[in-house]
Amino acid sequence: MKIGIDASRANRDFKTGTEWYSYYLINNLIEIDKENKYILYTDKPFSENFLKDLNLEKNKHVKVKVLKWPFKFFWTLGRLSLEMIISRPDVLFVPAHVMPLFFPRKSITTIHDIAFVRDECLYNKDVVDFNSGLIKKIVRILISIFTRGKCRLKSSDYLNWSTKFALKRVKKIISVSNFTKKEILSHYKIKEDKISVVYNGFIDSLYKKIDNQEEIKNVLFSYGLNNPYFLYVGRIEKKKNISLLIKAFSLYKEKNKNSEEKLILVGNIGFGYDEIKYMISEYDLFNDIVMLGWIDEKDMPYIFSGAKAFVFPSLYEGFGIPILQAMACGVPVIASDIDVLREVGGDSPLFFNPRDENDLCSKMELVIKDEEMTKKMVSNGFARSKNFSWRKCAEETLREIKSL
Repeated sequence: MKIGIDASRANRDFKTGTEWYSYYLINNLIEIDKENKYILYTDKPFSENFLKDLNLEKNKHVKVKVLKWPFKFFWTLGRLSLEMIISRPDVLFVPAHVMPLFFPRKSITTIHDIAFVRDECLYNKDVVDFNSGLIKKIVRILISIFTRGKCRLKSSDYLNWSTKFALKRVKKIISVSNFTKKEILSHYKIKEDKISVVYNGFIDSLYKKIDNQEEIKNVLFSYGLNNPYFLYVGRIEKKKNISLLIKAFSLYKEKNKNSEEKLILVGNIGFGYDEIKYMISEYDLFNDIVMLGWIDEKDMPYIFSGAKAFVFPSLYEGFGIPILQAMACGVPVIASDIDVLREVGGDSPLFFNPRDENDLCSKMELVIKDEEMTKKMVSNGFARSKNFSWRKCAEETLREIKSL
């Protein structure tokens, strides 16, 4: 069987959730499945690190196909669609829900969440950033053509249209959690048996508790960190509820005047970043909040291990990989009390009301002051994290692909 995979997101230079999902899933799929042939479609040549991990000299059953496209946008709808007309595989797997316009009858895609349905203002921006009015007009015309007039320039419109398109036409849908499956079923007309739940994983060989304090200290020093700190990892954007985290941290500093803890934010910036910067200035926290941006993943276990606690304040998630990484590194997790994080974290995190900064502040104080409770959280976190891995995710995904 010839299995085609959209590997364009896995080939991004600065990866976040969906990109890492694609990256590690592809690597594990080709490692466990030597029977089928794989074609990895990409919009640009693979990075050296990706090629090294793929090990094409060893994995002869894998072929990389670079599909050149003259534009910076709509590669999937344009160039990948053209490839599916010219030379389609037996099965197409798209690790994120935007499907080409044409694809094999046996196709499968992953839907990570439908947050844009819940609160479209969090996605109230254009699909593409424009440098000129002419380009904007051209893109508006292309969107109208591709979607048959059913979508505008706004991201929420595009995400809703592409999700409906995928749900209607692909043969199988993978959902990364039972929560996301329920969300899909509640908002779209689709048969329940068309959706299978396959949990995300994390790199269990990388994210481990690091006991060597000198190694931790050296890595932290390279990023200018030497204080105890609370940690957040994820995109720095509005939908992640960073504003509430900043308010809660400000309260924490007010109530604990002699505390040395800082707040470290790790991740790429996204929609709503300007508001977050303004809040840091408004609360006079420039010296207490450090934004490190995107960090090479090899350093992340050290960043996690140096934290007093990992705080995940998101209002909406499809899964929540960072809480697995934190638990595996032996870090207590303070997480939003939302269904999906309870599903993933079990009884390990300390949950708080994601709309109440006072509740979050009290939970941050509790983790710092109650050592016995923190030890129990860490122990439960280790046990919980062992239920997840990219290997397991790949095995279950391959089962779904073969079922087509």
